[in-house]
Formats: sequence, structure tokens, C-alpha cells
Amino acid sequence: MHASATQPLLKAVLWDMDGTLVDTEPYWIAAERALVESHGGVWSHEQAMQLVGQSLMHSAGILQAAGVNLEKREIVDTLSGQVTERLRLEVPWRPGARELLDELYQAGVRCALVTMSEGPMAREVVASLPKPYFEFLITGDTVSQGKPHPEAYLTAVERLGETDPELTVDHCVALEDSVPGVASAVASGVVTVGIPHQMPLPDDARRATWDTLLGHGMADLEALVASRASANVPAGAFLGQAN
Repeated sequence: MHASATQPLLKAVLWDMDGTLVDTEPYWIAAERALVESHGGVWSHEQAMQLVGQSLMHSAGILQAAGVNLEKREIVDTLSGQVTERLRLEVPWRPGARELLDELYQAGVRCALVTMSEGPMAREVVASLPKPYFEFLITGDTVSQGKPHPEAYLTAVERLGETDPELTVDHCVALEDSVPGVASAVASGVVTVGIPHQMPLPDDARRATWDTLLGHGMADLEALVASRASANVPAGAFLGQAN
């Protein structure tokens, strides 16, 4: 890793899962549609987009409003089970994700998964990777407030700090694809990169934006960390766009 004496090192990358690491959104949408239709309702693409990046319990409430006559916990279990079954058949990786993961791993940059999917599904994805890229997982069933609340990212930084007391949000970069996910990461204070996928992200100078992870490497993440430090801006007030 490269940094001057006055610039903080890139120490950790915090990865969203659905839509950032893996392209599971089509799996979720198919499961949602099947569930709503089994209860006599109709599930549109626009309705599905409301759920992208949201906590599962929040999503379950929207599905109840769409006519699903089940308890929220049952809705979450049904959807998660169907998506997990699809993942066991094929994990649809996002372009450039595995390459970046491997580069970070080889360089000793710590990685954590920060997702609103629950533990069993997240572990299914992680288990399909060839190396132990992720030090730990923060999942939707381990936090009290889901994205867009910053709790998940703040928890990840706290966990990282247990073995590196000097680590702060300024040493961490979050990779996110959704509006709630980006909001969560920005609110936590970590350097944030938005990689829009299923839906566009609004303009926001507090984050960088990449069209894809493909072609981006550790040096790009180090440059974002260094740019915030050199600009002497507080966490959450970022450096503008970087495509």
C-alpha cells in the first residue's frame, strides 16, 4: 500500500453484497413477484425498485401492503430461501468484483461484507469464493437498524478497530450500488464509492461514482482516501465525482 507520512493508508474496504458484489437483484425480484402473485396481487418493476438496498423487514412491510398476507418474518424467510436456492445453482458476480477482491487480499487490505441480506445467504455467497477474502460479515439480522441508517457501516468500522485501534472511517472505503446503501455509507463517514446498477444514483459530491468495478483497482481506492485527506474535509463531505 502506498501513502505518504501525512496521508492515511487504505486499510479496509467494506463491500455491499446485492448489486455490488453479486447481481442477485433479478433473483430477489423474481421471488417477490412469485410471492405477491401467489397472494393474488401484481408486482411491477417500479415496485421492485423500491426494495433495492432496503432492509428485509422494511421490504416485507411493502410486500404486505401489496397484498401478501403473511407475517414479516415469514416473508423474509420465504424470499431469502428462494434466493439462496438460486445462489446454490449459480452465483452471478458483478464485473470486476472478484478481481478487485483478490488484489486487495494479496495486498493485505482488510475486507468486510456489509449487507442487508441475512447471515445464511451471505455465508452462501462467501463460501463460493476461493479464498477467505472477507474478515467478517455484518448482515441485516445482526443490526437493529438497516440501511439507509449508518449502523451497519459503523459496526464494521468498530469491528475493524478492535484489532487496529488507529483505524478510523478515514482509512475505509465503502462500495455500494443503491440509494439506501450509499446513504448508509456516507452517513457513517467512510469514503464512499457508488457503482449504480439497477437504479441511478442522485448527484452527491460526498461520494465518488464509478460506472463499474471493472478496470478499477486498489490504487484507485488509495487515491480516494488520499484525496479526502489532502482536501482536509471532514468525513461525509467528499471530493466530488470520479468516474
